[in-house]
Amino acid sequence: MLKRSTINQSIEIARRVFAAAGLHLPAFATWSVEEWDRCGREADEIRDCMLGWDVTDFGSGDFANIGRTLFTLRNGRHNDSRYPKTYAEKFILDPEGQRAPAHFHRSKREDIINRGNGLIVLELTASDPEGNPAGGTLQLAVDGVARTIRSGSRVALKPGESICLPPRTIHQFWGEGGDGMVIDGVKYGVSGEVSSVCDDRSDNVFIHGGNRFPELDEDEPRRYYLCQEYPAAQPPCLR
Repeated sequence: MLKRSTINQSIEIARRVFAAAGLHLPAFATWSVEEWDRCGREADEIRDCMLGWDVTDFGSGDFANIGRTLFTLRNGRHNDSRYPKTYAEKFILDPEGQRAPAHFHRSKREDIINRGNGLIVLELTASDPEGNPAGGTLQLAVDGVARTIRSGSRVALKPGESICLPPRTIHQFWGEGGDGMVIDGVKYGVSGEVSSVCDDRSDNVFIHGGNRFPELDEDEPRRYYLCQEYPAAQPPCLR
């Protein structure tokens, strides 16, 4: 199980690394557990669209290698007129050597952006109608420039570069090299995601299995709620 202590530590590191990269987070990124516990319906968009901190090991039990720490800044919600945004944005912490398991999205189209130093390396594979890895080629765009690559190839993004991934593109990505911040011997990069609406509860297909929101080991008190943990709304609060 993913330990709460690991989550707390990873969020604190992400705050430092994002700030060093010039990426500023909104005020709710630092709302405490106590603030959330008394917060009302004015924050329903944050709750219902799963904005905020998102730390997962995908059920791997190996967070250092298979995991993610993200912050969702904006999102909509399918078939919900209260949240009509058709787009989403995330910042992603990229410790060297860590990646998400190979997966694709049924409907989400996304741009992956290198927002830090060093390289963001993507491994990209086509999928067949049954969702299995397939051969052939992929038609992609890197910063608006069309590219054709072989299924299973890797693409390296330099700082500031981005790539658009159509739905059903199997992908993994991770940080390599560069002058990123080093904390406790680990080098950190930063990537970003701009996409259509993100539905992490139902739109992810993991090629070799995975649990997007795994069970947690509460080995210490939480410092922040994760995006799937927010408490129910209380009477309106004043800030």
